[in-house]
Amino acid sequence: MTSNEVLSMYEHIAGLTSRMVVAAKASDWNQLDTLENQCAAAASATMGGVPALDGAKRVRKLDLLKQILANDRAIRETTESWMGQLDRAMQAH
Repeated sequence: MTSNEVLSMYEHIAGLTSRMVVAAKASDWNQLDTLENQCAAAASATMGGVPALDGAKRVRKLDLLKQILANDRAIRETTESWMGQLDRAMQAH
């Protein structure tokens, strides 16, 4: 995997996770599931490891990873809130 391919992969994952945030906030669980599967497939490329990056490419990779983590946090906040509401509703009945 070249350094450009690494950045392209992380940019793709960042885009998918951004779309996942939108789907979660819209309670579009089918779309969220579809995007989650696409994200997992894209991330599987990292299983064999990725080459170390230097300079501006390393900074870009770190920025993308921070964006992915922020998106993950936003998705979790949304879905955990929804799951809490569902749990409370189920306990009430």
